[in-house]
Amino acid sequence: MTEVWSKADLHIHSNHSDGLAKIPEIMEYASTQTDLSVIAITDHNTIEGALFAQSLQEMYGIEVVIGEEISSKSGHIIGLWLKEAIPPNLSAAETVSRINEQGGIAVIAHPFANRAFGPFGLESVGKAIHDVAFHALEVYNSSPYLVYANKLAAKAFAGGQGVAATGGSDAHVLKAVGKGYTLFRGTTADDLRCSIENLETRAEAARGGLSIALRYAFRYPQIRRLQSWNWERCKATK
Repeated sequence: MTEVWSKADLHIHSNHSDGLAKIPEIMEYASTQTDLSVIAITDHNTIEGALFAQSLQEMYGIEVVIGEEISSKSGHIIGLWLKEAIPPNLSAAETVSRINEQGGIAVIAHPFANRAFGPFGLESVGKAIHDVAFHALEVYNSSPYLVYANKLAAKAFAGGQGVAATGGSDAHVLKAVGKGYTLFRGTTADDLRCSIENLETRAEAARGGLSIALRYAFRYPQIRRLQSWNWERCKATK
C-alpha cells in the first residue's frame, strides 16, 4: 500500500489581524487553488479568525487548526490546536506554558527574523531554543524578506534540537497561501499532529516566490498600516 503524505500551511493571517484576505476567501482559495489538506489560521494575538475558519471547514472541504501567532517578550510564537487565545507580552517560557496547558503545539515562528521586518519587531526567538521546550521550529517561511532567516533556521535545525520542522506561508495576501508548507504523513489534522509529535514532518517551499514577493511589495504599505494598528493594540495590553 502506497504511503500518503500531505501538505499543511501552518502560518496564515486573515483580516482579523494584519492579513488582507477575509476568512471565506482564504478557505475558498485554499480548497480550490492549492493542494493543501490542512491549514492553520494564526492571526496575531487572536483566535477569532481561526474559530470562524474552523466553522466553515466542512463547507470548503479543508481542515482547519486553531492557531495564534503570539507576541511574546522574546518574539513571535505560534500556538496550534488552541482552545483559547493567549495574551501577548508574556515571557517565551510562560507563553509556551500557556500553550501546553491547552494541549497545544508551540512553534518558534521565523526564529531569526530581525527587527527591521515590520513594526512588530520580530526578535530572534532563536536564542531561546536552548532555554524553552518548544515543540517545533518554523524552518521555512515564504515571506520574501526572510530568505537569510530561513537559512539560519535550517542551520539551527540541522544541529538537532529534538523538535519538529514546520513550514508556512506567513500569508498576508491571498495568493501567498500554500507557498510555504509542512509535509506530513497522512491526510488529516490528527495525522498532522501525530507527524509533528513523531518529528517526521518536513518544511518545503512551493513555486511562485518571485510573484508573491512582488505582491507583497505592492501591498506592503497597507499591510504595514494593519501591523502598526495591531502593534499599538498589543502594547496597550501591557
